[in-house]
Amino acid sequence: MSNKKDDIFAKPVSPLPFRFDESVAEVFPDMISRSVPGYQSIIRNVSKLATHFVTDNSNCYDLGCSLGAVSLAMSSGITANNAQIIGVDNSSAMLERCQHHIDAFKHSTPIKLIEADISKLDIQNASMVALNFTLQFIAQEERASLLQTIFDGMNEGAVLILSEKIRIEEQSLDELMINLHHEFKMENGYSALEISQKRNALENVLVPETIESHHQRLKNVGFSSITNWLQHYNFVSIIAVK
Repeated sequence: MSNKKDDIFAKPVSPLPFRFDESVAEVFPDMISRSVPGYQSIIRNVSKLATHFVTDNSNCYDLGCSLGAVSLAMSSGITANNAQIIGVDNSSAMLERCQHHIDAFKHSTPIKLIEADISKLDIQNASMVALNFTLQFIAQEERASLLQTIFDGMNEGAVLILSEKIRIEEQSLDELMINLHHEFKMENGYSALEISQKRNALENVLVPETIESHHQRLKNVGFSSITNWLQHYNFVSIIAVK
């Protein structure tokens, strides 16, 4: 993948909302690895979860696939026969680079890319679905509907991996996690200016919720087996099994 350094917010910029455009696509691997604690651990374990959950003749969905890291991780772990991976994103800039990455890496399970709004996608015959830091960019009033569509399209025993930046109900703990996250970013070379400007750009674009809110919504759409399997500061990955 591209090793281009993320310096989008290194200089003062106009206060515009964050967008997954060509400038972000170009630096995305560096951006996400330096910005999201635990990200590489999630990717590694997606492969293991694919080995455990993906069944013969089924579909796997990577919703908000960006540059395809989750799709490729799924592929590396799948041992089932005749499965396919469907990567979906609404950013043409992301998908163009995603296709290059997928073509560059050896993978045994076919990966099909679709440019689409995931809230309007028809999910069918799914044994594995990943929403890896994607739901947080969906309007809050549309999140339950999207999860219901996913649940309805999943087979019995299928798994949903939901990774999100979260908000903690108790303000002092929420502020602590935010500060630890900012320290993580500074340790990875981001300046105070970059952290501040990106936070402003993400305001009202990335809207985090509490873990309790996520669990309750998953229960409401029909999931009964739900657990947090990884947490780094205010970033959590949840597994829900149908």
